[in-house]
Amino acid sequence: MVPQLPCPDNAMYLEGSLSPEIIAIVVDIEGTLSDARFTADVLVPYAEAHFAEWLTRHRHTPEVAAAVDVFCQAVDEPDADDDRIIELAEASLAQGEAVPSLAELVRLVWLDGYRSGALEGHVYPDAVVKLQGWAEDHRALYTFSASAAYDQRLLLGYGDHGDLTDLFSGFFDPRTGKKTNADSYTRIARTLGEVPAVLLFVSDRAGELNAAKRAGFQTCWIARDEATQEKAYNQQDHPVVETFEGIELV
Repeated sequence: MVPQLPCPDNAMYLEGSLSPEIIAIVVDIEGTLSDARFTADVLVPYAEAHFAEWLTRHRHTPEVAAAVDVFCQAVDEPDADDDRIIELAEASLAQGEAVPSLAELVRLVWLDGYRSGALEGHVYPDAVVKLQGWAEDHRALYTFSASAAYDQRLLLGYGDHGDLTDLFSGFFDPRTGKKTNADSYTRIARTLGEVPAVLLFVSDRAGELNAAKRAGFQTCWIARDEATQEKAYNQQDHPVVETFEGIELV
């Protein structure tokens, strides 16, 4: 049975095709739990502004030294000095073309910023309240994001509502597969040891929701802005809410 569209009070009631109970909830992060622009507007500019100073402070620690060596090999400049490393890194960040080895360095910059309090992860207040309620109801929570699991833990662990990582039982990332591929959701269900019909996927993107539904998941489209709402309310494939407050599981 396809979940019904939301009733007038904006609550979403779900009925599973195999079970009336949702066993676990898998949530997208960017645009769903957190501002879709957080990485582009906050994290990347922070890395650009602080990379040089951070590298100077931490260059000779074993973890950073090893990551720098890998980066230099990746860009085919194994003998690059610190000035050249900074130049290469900042240019790559500005162009949005960070190689995987630079991403490892950038994560260390972010970690330093989070630990110092200069950075604070963003999570919508309505999401925090609902996640806490689901956890109290003993529903397992997972994320599925285009961001690496490590980055997800940073955002949720150093957020503006405290450390939320303990609410989650696992963090799925691109290693699971593309979020627009139904096979990715099948893998998640198999990993959890549950039939897809008792799993709920919450996202702000139609392509991801369509893939999850093809895999047998129950779905909910969270439409926070007007442009997304216009798309969401003009379809009948997924229940629609504007915040997590609208999701009521029965």
